[in-house]
Amino acid sequence: QVQLVESGGGLVQTGGSLDLSCAASGVSLSTYTVTWFRRTSGKDHEPVAAVSADGRNTWFGAFVKGRFSISRDNAKNTVHLRLNNLKPDDTAVYYCNAALDIATLTSHLWPWGQGTQVTVSS
Repeated sequence: QVQLVESGGGLVQTGGSLDLSCAASGVSLSTYTVTWFRRTSGKDHEPVAAVSADGRNTWFGAFVKGRFSISRDNAKNTVHLRLNNLKPDDTAVYYCNAALDIATLTSHLWPWGQGTQVTVSS
């Protein structure tokens, strides 16, 4: 059974940074595109960033505007999302999931994990 575990969230002030991690058990992430999503109360999961299986291609939501970076360590079966210059609008629970390729990055192949809460104070 595939389990996704997100970590690294926290409370930061506007302009702060966080490093989020996505770890998987029961599957090797190395052959999948991995997408980070975020969700606020009453809204659907919004894609934030994605990285292709080989790490060569990335995608970011328009609202990111160069503030975030995504990377993967296939040897450790993890994907990281670095959040810089955080704003209060970035407050959300952040999740990771997988897609077959970056063209379908909004899909999610596996059950959602618990997510990690990011709270940005003004």
